[in-house]
Amino acid sequence: MKQLVLAFSLTLMFNCHNKAQNSEKQEAIKNSSPIEVPIQNGKARAYFASGCFWCVEAIYESVKGVDEVISGYSGGHTSNPTYEASNTGKTGHAESVEVIYDPKIVSFETLVDVYFGSQNVTQINGQGNDIGSQYRSIIFYQNDTQKQIIMEKKAALAKQLNAKIAAEVYPFQKFWKAEDYHQNYERLHPNNPYVKNVSIPRLNRFKAKFPELLKTAK
Repeated sequence: MKQLVLAFSLTLMFNCHNKAQNSEKQEAIKNSSPIEVPIQNGKARAYFASGCFWCVEAIYESVKGVDEVISGYSGGHTSNPTYEASNTGKTGHAESVEVIYDPKIVSFETLVDVYFGSQNVTQINGQGNDIGSQYRSIIFYQNDTQKQIIMEKKAALAKQLNAKIAAEVYPFQKFWKAEDYHQNYERLHPNNPYVKNVSIPRLNRFKAKFPELLKTAK
């Protein structure tokens, strides 16, 4: 009986998520013109979604040339999303990060390599056991040059793996900063069970794969 209830609940959840992702409002977001964020004080910004933002924030903060990473929500059709609202799958948003970086040290192209190289690129609507449209993979572009970089790398990866790459490609519209308690979560809560068992292992797999991209330890 419990298995039947669980199966029904999962089916209902995915139906809600699919409706949110395929709604007219969501299609309008996908078909919008991208908004370009201007460079400020020599720093550019890039936006990525790839599962739990606690994990993704820690990965990008380990990359040299990255000044700061902020956890938040992007890709949806509602304003002022919250953690609770995004978890329903009805907002269209995914847990995302804003990567603030020095383009003289690290390029957008390299940040895209970090993106594809730090996740299960074939998993749809989630990463690992974090399942749902709020955990889906989205990579955001701000102009045609960025879009071309993303599409070429995605196509090359699909050919290399002979598999469909799950990451959606969206024009960037707006990033909504997450609640304060989500920021720097992995660094501030190293003994949290999720951090110990999911976030840190994922970070360590990335570090082992891309040692040349890592910041020098102080």
